[in-house]
Amino acid sequence: MLRILSFLITLFSPLSIYSQELNTKVIINTEKLQSSESLIFEEMQNSIEQFLNNKIWTEDKFESEERINCNFIINILNEPSSNIYEATVQIVSSRPIFNSSYESILFNHGDREWVFEYLPSQNIEFTENGFNDNLTSLISFYAFIIIGTDYDSFEKLGGDESFQKAWKILNESQNSGYKGWDQFGSKQNRYWICENFINPEFRPVREAIYNYHLSGLDSFYSNPEESRDIILNNLIEINKVNTKNFNSSILNLFINAKSDEITNIFKEAPLSVKRNAYNVLMELSPSNSDLFNKILE
Repeated sequence: MLRILSFLITLFSPLSIYSQELNTKVIINTEKLQSSESLIFEEMQNSIEQFLNNKIWTEDKFESEERINCNFIINILNEPSSNIYEATVQIVSSRPIFNSSYESILFNHGDREWVFEYLPSQNIEFTENGFNDNLTSLISFYAFIIIGTDYDSFEKLGGDESFQKAWKILNESQNSGYKGWDQFGSKQNRYWICENFINPEFRPVREAIYNYHLSGLDSFYSNPEESRDIILNNLIEINKVNTKNFNSSILNLFINAKSDEITNIFKEAPLSVKRNAYNVLMELSPSNSDLFNKILE
């Protein structure tokens, strides 16, 4: 499968082709630590960033402009023992929208169970068979989730292979003793994120997300009225799944990534469209009522 980016108007040259898929920025924040050695965290930041950006994650070929923009903001909270770190991470990825300079957020997730060991001068290496260490598993898992969500936005169910690779990492990490890898934790943890993406019950959500982007957003600047109708119809399809699976991980991920964007899309719509969108959104995510109220202002 080749990632579809037909909307990018570029000059193609054999020398400009990359295999790497990710264009990642990593930030390590140590403000919560009472004392810290800045050099090791600078090294950690560079090591994680280089690993994510230099590893070849798929068999597809990417132009430099096609690489997936993403950020990992890692907040180190504690060092309970030597070289063991407790942290949280916020991960955000986006994709460009046709005929605009706008980047649409695809994945926006905070992982609160980010615990890992990091040794000075540690070389991060990923192997597909077996558990190496939790840091490698964490960043590799999310690399495949990011790629999968990106592929899903360009091709219907295009992220299947990447989600299966993330699932394999998850299975190999479940006996590691680290939190976040099993089904008994939070319903928004790594297990449920990946389970939802590969569960056939949630395929209508993934298909609606594909239509939302390729038929809705990518046509918005040329035909906003039709695009709003397409986006609204796909929100309705997503909400059908939501009525049976309220507060599921994949639906929360969608709302986390899209709530601001959707609000802005419908603020300029005709009143009848505004009301329909508002009603669907309030069923999808009643906790975002303050934000969605702006649609009707």
